Amino acid sequence: MHSNNKHKKSYDFDALIQAYPKLGSFVITSPLTKQKTIHFEKSDAVFHLNKAILIADYGLTDWRIPKGYLCPPIPGRADYIHYINDLLHVEKLAEQVKGLDIGVGANTIYPILGAQIYDWKMVGCDTSASAVESAKHNVGLTPALLKKIDIRLQANPANIFEGVIKADEKFTFTMCNPPFFGSEEEATRATKQKLKNLKKSGPAELNFGGQAHELWCNGGEALFIKRMIKQSVAFKDQVGWFTTLVSKQENLSKLKKQLEKLKATYKTISMEQGNKKSRILAWTFKAETES
Repeated sequence: MHSNNKHKKSYDFDALIQAYPKLGSFVITSPLTKQKTIHFEKSDAVFHLNKAILIADYGLTDWRIPKGYLCPPIPGRADYIHYINDLLHVEKLAEQVKGLDIGVGANTIYPILGAQIYDWKMVGCDTSASAVESAKHNVGLTPALLKKIDIRLQANPANIFEGVIKADEKFTFTMCNPPFFGSEEEATRATKQKLKNLKKSGPAELNFGGQAHELWCNGGEALFIKRMIKQSVAFKDQVGWFTTLVSKQENLSKLKKQLEKLKATYKTISMEQGNKKSRILAWTFKAETES
């Protein structure tokens, strides 16, 4: 994990329960380690753990997501925010940092973390009207966020930036956690394998939840990111750094070739959380000193 990530150590369940008592009913003692934990294969337990973290560690008053929507693991999401901060060389920026989260979802997690960790101004957009409604509700639950976060609907699913970025608007960066899978069947297979690893049998319940548009799209993440790169050219004068998570290592080479063809400058930033490895692909059409 990033050196600035406050979740490098094990969860302090006593502190989390003190901040959010309802978590207590989901905490168990591991028969192997004799340490407090939760059933990570159960979506309710995961939701209440993440809610406790947001209240205890990030100053939220409340946080809610509709049942079945993606409930993100906070430590990994915070890592992305910290690495973007490194990328921006914030100490060199004279103006307020402003970020755009593509596919904000109902959980609103990246705008919340950007606003609460680094006091950034954040915009989140989504193609789902119900996700946008829930995201706006989440912002309103903690009044201090209302001055920092703006949530917008992307009315045309074919567009990524157009229709969201206004004509006279500039962003320091954009970020995205793209749909990972290429189909619902692929997502279900992966979930069954995850539950098998967690030694749980039964229906393939997504322990972190997720709606169709959050988890899969035709072509999976590679095609989605290629479309994002292509469309980013039209906004090269309005965005400093474009960034996205790339979960599959094998997708990087074709994405880099596309960036080289468009004469973009790019960087790959590695991230690790436990056994999970991922990376951020960042690109810009400006000289680094300008971005």
